[in-house]
Amino acid sequence: MIDRLTGRLERVEGSEAIVVPAGGFLALSVLVPGYLADRLQTQIGRDVTLWTHLILESQNQGASFSPRLMGFGSATERAFFTLFTTVKGVGPRKALRAMAIEPGEIARAIAAHDAKALTQLPEIGKRMAETIVAELDGKVARFVSTDDLDQALNEASQRAAGGSLPNEARKAQAALMALGETPADAESMVRRALALEPAPETSDELIRAAYQVGRP
Repeated sequence: MIDRLTGRLERVEGSEAIVVPAGGFLALSVLVPGYLADRLQTQIGRDVTLWTHLILESQNQGASFSPRLMGFGSATERAFFTLFTTVKGVGPRKALRAMAIEPGEIARAIAAHDAKALTQLPEIGKRMAETIVAELDGKVARFVSTDDLDQALNEASQRAAGGSLPNEARKAQAALMALGETPADAESMVRRALALEPAPETSDELIRAAYQVGRP
């Protein structure tokens, strides 16, 4: 398994980056998502490191297979791609084409249950966007910054319940998400906990109350 590749970036053409490792004995073609292709345009002629994912593409109706190397800007970006491909109907090629914007932005839309935003991605229609939100709900928190996650969860809560949560409640919801609760369960637990602690001084108080009331 090729984990990562370092070499001089010779050129970027569409979704294909050509990287020449040290020694210059070979040049490797690496498929990259749109957001990374744009970023790499400023790195041509310099050494770059791509975190890679190797796939085998079927040829002639599955009679033969060709290896294709896909590249990402970091191990975290590659991890998001791997998670993205677990969605039913989203294979490696489709995931790569859909990732026209930074993975963190896609993850934020998923955390916010914003299927409409996902439909702006290449090849992602309304039904597929809803499937992505449903299947990756609660799995993308580590790809979103703390501030963005807090805002995304608040947006999700407003969509689900028609009203925003107070600041400490949003912090508690984010913490419950980090502990493995889905956005829907975390939001429900926090709202029920607010009945016990209507004016919590800290999010910790609300988290304790949330575990007392549990899930609905």
